[in-house]
Amino acid sequence: MQGKGRSLTSSRASFGGAAILDDIRAQAIAPADAIGRDRQATAPAWYAIWTRSHTELLVCHQLDAKGFDVFLPLVPAWTMRRGARQRAAVPLFPGYLFVHHAMDKHSHTEVIKARGVVRVLGERWDRLATIDEGTITGLRRVVESGLPIDVRPRLTSGARVRVTAGPFAGLTGCFLRERTARGLFVVSIDLLQRSVAVEIDGAQVEAI
Repeated sequence: MQGKGRSLTSSRASFGGAAILDDIRAQAIAPADAIGRDRQATAPAWYAIWTRSHTELLVCHQLDAKGFDVFLPLVPAWTMRRGARQRAAVPLFPGYLFVHHAMDKHSHTEVIKARGVVRVLGERWDRLATIDEGTITGLRRVVESGLPIDVRPRLTSGARVRVTAGPFAGLTGCFLRERTARGLFVVSIDLLQRSVAVEIDGAQVEAI
């Protein structure tokens, strides 16, 4: 697997990548008609693999073992595990990873046989959506830059939110600001006819 280890854990190069992240995200998971297509691959190309939830790493290891060149971009983020907050590497694009290969019918079959794979993006095995090499290169630089990358939906001050876990689960409130270094959101919640500002794990808040 090309770049195995560092490509997966994001630690190496320096590049001002945060500004191009949105463009990379849009190209990487765009519908097939918005991405280049190959009727029958004659040379290696990059393809997006759609996986079942939380199986990205499992799929990555299986395809790597089969000899595919796999790229799973991971970034550090705050998560809740066993009731404790911690920093962990999570997929930049949940449910997706990328494979560089000369994709023929046999290769396509081998990919979709991997446990956790839903499909390769595209119409059928000989009309798959391909991703530009420059997009993957830019994505690698963003991931490897070491710059802070927020993988959560962007919230603006005043947005209505719902708390999904923890002692305030089920309550709604108003997003005030984010404490980026600690992965916390400051949310105003109405309790007993008073508006109370509380710090909540960003992973436990969703926009409504």
